[in-house]
Amino acid sequence: MKKSILITGGARSGKSQLAERKALQPCGRAIYIATSRIYDGDTEMAARVAAHKARRGPEWTEVDAPTDLVGALVSTDGDQPRLVDCLTLWLTNLMLDDADWQAETGRLVEILTTQSAPVVFVTNEVGLGIVPDNKLARAFRDAAGYVNQAVAEACDEVWLAVAGHPMRVKPNDTPF
Repeated sequence: MKKSILITGGARSGKSQLAERKALQPCGRAIYIATSRIYDGDTEMAARVAAHKARRGPEWTEVDAPTDLVGALVSTDGDQPRLVDCLTLWLTNLMLDDADWQAETGRLVEILTTQSAPVVFVTNEVGLGIVPDNKLARAFRDAAGYVNQAVAEACDEVWLAVAGHPMRVKPNDTPF
């Protein structure tokens, strides 16, 4: 397994399950860095998180990092691969907290070069649809595109999940 991998795709594309398999390949154990944050009364999100947890077995150690992703990566660096699920939830949390998401993205990209254990990132490809009708949604779509590009540039591999199947994006032999 390469040092860092980004797996992107649309909603329900199978990207998390692909990332889970990829993270477990090297040694059969991995650290799951969860970026989700369940807000009061959000039973639908709570159910999503519970379904993700139920799918994973005892080979996973979970670390919650809704905003301090860099800290989670630094504190878990060692022998086991890490899976970060997902960058778009992390970005959402930063934006809702009025944090400097651009600076945090820069810190994330910088720390990737120092990691000794593999990292698999999951993210959503949110810019393939129509232009959103409100300022916040447009800002989020643009920020997610920026985060995805920055992390993809720093990663050794990039995969696109389509209907549960991975398609290699990087490395790619297509010259431009």
